[in-house]
Amino acid sequence: MALRVGLLAAALAGFAAAGCSKLTPENYAKLKPGLSYEEVKTILGDPARCDDLMAFKSCRWGDDSRSITVRFAGDQILLYSAENVRRVVLDLTSRT
Repeated sequence: MALRVGLLAAALAGFAAAGCSKLTPENYAKLKPGLSYEEVKTILGDPARCDDLMAFKSCRWGDDSRSITVRFAGDQILLYSAENVRRVVLDLTSRT
C-alpha cells in the first residue's frame, strides 16, 4: 500500500511539473508552416536556444529529454519536429 501511495505521489508530481510546460502534443499540433516566430513564441513561450544563419533561424524549446525544434525561413516556419512530446495517460484504477 505504501509503495502504491509513493508511486501515485511521484506520478502526480511529474504531472504537475509537466502541466506547467507548454511542450504538449496539443501545442505541437498548433504549429504549421507559415506561422511567424512571434506566433510560435505565443504558443510555446521563449525558446531555450536559437541559432541564426543569414535569413534562417533554428530554435529549440525544451531540453535533452524532450523538445520541439522549429526552423524558420524569413521569420516563418519552414520545418518543425518534436522529441518525446507525447500524451501521457495515468491509470489510477486499483489492481489487487
